Amino acid sequence: MIPKVFREVIDLGDGREISIETGKLAKQAHGSVVVQSGKCMLLCTVVSNYDQKDVDFLPLTVDYREKFAAAGRYPGGFFKREARPSDGEVLTMRLVDRVLRPLFPKDYHSETQVMIQLMSHDPDVMPDAMAGLAASAAIQLSDFPFECAISEARVGRVNGEFIINPTLAQLAESDIDMMIGASADSVMMVEGEMDEISEEEMTEAIKFAHEAIKVQCAAQLRLAEAFGKKDTREYPEERSDEDLAKKVHDMAYDKVYAIAKAGSAKHERSAAFSEIKEEIKATFSEEELEDYGGLVSKYYRAAEKAAIRDLTLNEGQRLDGRKTDEIRPIWCEVDYLPSVHGSSIFTRGETQALATVTLGTSRDANQIDMPSQEGEERFYLHYNFPPFCTGEARPIRGTSRREVGHGNLAQRALKGMVPEDCPYTVRVVSEVLESNGSSSMATVCSGTMALMDAGVQLKKPVSGIAMGLISDADSGKYAVLSDILGDEDHLGDMDFKVTGTADGITACQMDIKVKGLSYEILVNALKQAREGRLHILEKLTDTIAAPNADVKSYAPKMITRRIPNEFIGALIGPGGKVIQELQKETGTTIVINEDPVTEEGIVEILGTDQDGIDAVLAKVDSIMFKPEVGSVYEVKVIKMLDFGAVVEYQDAPGNEVLLHVSELAWERTENVSDVVNMGDVFDVKYFGLDKRTRKEKVSRKALLPKPEGYVERPPRNNDRRNDRNRDRKPRRD
Repeated sequence: MIPKVFREVIDLGDGREISIETGKLAKQAHGSVVVQSGKCMLLCTVVSNYDQKDVDFLPLTVDYREKFAAAGRYPGGFFKREARPSDGEVLTMRLVDRVLRPLFPKDYHSETQVMIQLMSHDPDVMPDAMAGLAASAAIQLSDFPFECAISEARVGRVNGEFIINPTLAQLAESDIDMMIGASADSVMMVEGEMDEISEEEMTEAIKFAHEAIKVQCAAQLRLAEAFGKKDTREYPEERSDEDLAKKVHDMAYDKVYAIAKAGSAKHERSAAFSEIKEEIKATFSEEELEDYGGLVSKYYRAAEKAAIRDLTLNEGQRLDGRKTDEIRPIWCEVDYLPSVHGSSIFTRGETQALATVTLGTSRDANQIDMPSQEGEERFYLHYNFPPFCTGEARPIRGTSRREVGHGNLAQRALKGMVPEDCPYTVRVVSEVLESNGSSSMATVCSGTMALMDAGVQLKKPVSGIAMGLISDADSGKYAVLSDILGDEDHLGDMDFKVTGTADGITACQMDIKVKGLSYEILVNALKQAREGRLHILEKLTDTIAAPNADVKSYAPKMITRRIPNEFIGALIGPGGKVIQELQKETGTTIVINEDPVTEEGIVEILGTDQDGIDAVLAKVDSIMFKPEVGSVYEVKVIKMLDFGAVVEYQDAPGNEVLLHVSELAWERTENVSDVVNMGDVFDVKYFGLDKRTRKEKVSRKALLPKPEGYVERPPRNNDRRNDRNRDRKPRRD
C-alpha cells in the first residue's frame, strides 16, 4: 500500500526552501517527519511513554546523530560504526533541548525521547540549523502535551546583510553566527559568536531570525492540521492542595524574606533556609508528612522563590546583599603554576576557575571528523566541572553535555582574538574549583589571562558576565541582575551570558523563560551587561596589562619556515631517516605540512632550546642552498683526492662540491696537498654547471692574480681529433 504523504514547504528566499514531510517513514513513532533543504535530509522521531515516572522533573532525552553514510563516508577509527556522539552533535542536542523542555507541562513526567538523524548530507546546508524545526514538527504530529510550535534558525551577516541559515562558505565571511530558538510569540533561546558587534546589532539579528521562525511555526501548524492533529493525551495531574499551599506560604514567606534581606554567604543562607523548611515540617504529624511531605517541600520552594523575587523587585536588594548592578569582589593571579606554558586564577565571589595553556604544533590540532564538517581546530578550550566545586560528592562518568556546552561557549568567546598568524596550536583547559554563579564566564576571564601569560599575542582581552532578569508582568516591574548567583539563575526569568572586548560582543548564550520579553528590556539588559563586562575587564588588565612579549623560557618556541616542495623529500630523507635523526640530535619536534595554495612546504620547528632550533634552521637552509653563478663562497676542505679536493660551503653545511686540481692554482699542480690541506678554509668562485663534464664547477685560482708571464694552455682541437677518427680503417670482426 502506497503511504499517503503530507508536505509543507518553507521559502527561505534566494531560491532556497525547506520542506517538512510526514507519512512515509517511521510511522510507529508517536510523531515523525523528514525535513529537507537541498540534498540535506533530517529524520526526526518522537516517542513518549504513557506511564508517569515517580520523579519531579521531565525525563526528556534529545539525541542528534549524523550518519557517516549520509555523506558517503566511513566512520574513522578501528571500529567502522558510529559510537559516542561528537562534541558537535552534543552541542546540537543542547540547542534543541533548551527550547523544548520549558514547553512541556511541569507536572508531565513521562519518559520522552526525541531522536534526530542526519540521513543525507549537502555540503551547502548546515543541518544543525534545522534540528529544532524537525523536533517541533514531529511533536506537533503527536499527542504530547506541548505548549506551542517552536523552531530554530541560524542568522549570519555578510556585507551588512542578514542571512537565514547561511552556508558554510557564507558563514566564513560572516561577522555573526547566531542560533535563535523561538515560538511565534516569544524568543526563548539565543546562542552564538560575533565579531565585536554592538548590543543593538545583536538585537536586530535576533529580530530578523524571529521573523523567519514565525513562518516556520506556521508551516508546522498547517502540516499538523492536514495530517490530522491528535487530541492531547490524558495524564494524571500532580496532586495539589490550595489550603496547604497558602498555609506553607504564610509560614515561610516572611522568614525567608528576612534571611534574604540580611545578605549572607551561600552555605549560611542555605543552612538558614533549610532550618525554616524543617521548622515548617515539624508542625505536621508523621501521618500528615507521609501524605503531604512532597507537597510541603514543593510549596516551600514556591514561597522561597516568591520572597526572594519580591525582595529584589521591591527593594533592589539581592540574596547576598548586593545591589542589582553590583559585581562581586574579584581577585586574579597569573603565572601560578611553575611548569605550564601559561596559567591564571580568576576568582569572583564564590566562583573560581584555574586555566592553563599548552602550546603545540599542528600535529596537536583538534581533529573534527563529522559527516557535516571536517577539519581541525588550532585553538580549542576544554572545561571541567568536578563535583567538589559545589561541595558535592557524586560519580564521575566522563565529560557531561554541560561541560561540552560551557567549554564551547568560552572557546567561541576567545577564538576570534587569537591572531591568524599565531604559529602554535593552543589548548586552554579550565578547571572549575568553586562554583556559585557562572563558571563559564569565569573560564573566559581566566582563559584570557592564561593566554596572555603564555605569550599568545591576543588582539584584545576578553571578559564575560552572567546576567539575570526578574520581572512581574502585572506590575510592569523588572530588575536586571549583574553577575548572578546560582540561586538567582534558578529563580529568574532570563539567564544570559555575554562575553566581549571593550569594543563589542564576541559570544552570548541566553535562555529566556518568560513569554513576550520586550526588545526594550533585552537591550537594557545587554547594556547593563556591557557595564559589568568592562568592570571585570579592568580587573583582568590590572593583573596583566598585555600579553607577555615571548613565551616562557621552559615553554617551546615555534619557528615556521616555508620551503619549495622539491626540498621536502630531502628534509625527510629515505624512510624519514634525516628528519628523525635531526629531531633526536636537536631535541626539537619538526612537522612538515604542504600548503595546497602556494604549493610550498611549511616546516614547523618546536623546541625549548634555541641552539637546537637554530641547528634545524641551518639544516633547512643547507638543503635549500643553491649557489649563484659568479658569486664567491667560503669553503672548507673536508676530503683530499688525487684529482682535487672536496670542499663544503661554510654557509650551508652538508653541501659539498669538487674543487678540481686544475682550479687550485694558475701553476700546474702535481699534488693537491702542495696547494691545500684538510681543514683549510678559503674562497672559491662558482661557475655553475661545466658544459663538458655536466658537473658543478668552482675555482680557487679564479680569485688569485695570474703569475707574471703566465701563458694560457691552448684549448684542445676537437676538429682534428674528429678527423683522425674518420681516417681510421673500419674494424674487422
